[in-house]
Amino acid sequence: MSTVLTSIIDGVREDLAERKREVSFTELQDKIAAIAPAIPATENLLSRSFSVIAEVKRSSPSKGELAKIADPKALADKYAQGGAQMISVLTERRRFDGSLADLTAVRDAVEIPILRKDFMVDQYQIFEARAFGADAILLIVAALSDGQLNEFNAMAKELGLSVLVEVHDEVELERALNFGPQLIGVNARNLKTLEVDLATCERILPLIPAGLAAIAESGISSLTDVRRLVSAGATGVLVGETLVKSGNPTETIEEWTQAGIEYAAQGRGSA
Repeated sequence: MSTVLTSIIDGVREDLAERKREVSFTELQDKIAAIAPAIPATENLLSRSFSVIAEVKRSSPSKGELAKIADPKALADKYAQGGAQMISVLTERRRFDGSLADLTAVRDAVEIPILRKDFMVDQYQIFEARAFGADAILLIVAALSDGQLNEFNAMAKELGLSVLVEVHDEVELERALNFGPQLIGVNARNLKTLEVDLATCERILPLIPAGLAAIAESGISSLTDVRRLVSAGATGVLVGETLVKSGNPTETIEEWTQAGIEYAAQGRGSA
């Protein structure tokens, strides 16, 4: 049965085939050899009680265009000034209007870790992410087999990339934990229907073992949401729409980071 997720992945595969014809695997390897090593994003997130991952997000399948973002560098700089601990860059073209050019622009602008956020379904994309300056990649459990998860995770680590593993329910979390990830993202958005419910995060976050980074994703728009998620066990939030539509993303990130740290100090799981 076709879902939003399968439809997106079909498009990703078509675009990927075109890029493979334009840039060979050997060319990607040569490019990786010529750039600086990846920044240790995992250690950066694990060392803090709370972090904001700020996203460069132009569009979404559910809401269409969110922001023009004429200058990704300027936006990334505002994110970094606000204290974002990582910047997520959407590179999927058809539904999110993202590109590898955005990734390159952000890499040129900041010295903090960058996450390539896309629908990773092929080894080529992992090498591509590193070649274009990413320090981390997203692996969506719902889109991959157990074999692919293990293979892609191992390959990312060989390239020095951190891996944020995204889950949507208890079964996916169990699958994810089987290969020992350190960064778990809980997406409140149902990728089959695009509906968002923060209760999903509240249900799954407490199940993530201590010592791992637990990142809440989607539908986060206020300090109230931040407190709610930190109380459930979140050690970070990944936010796109609210920040790209905000008149002052720097200030928003500062406020949310401070609040998240304070809420964490009060004790998670106290909601």
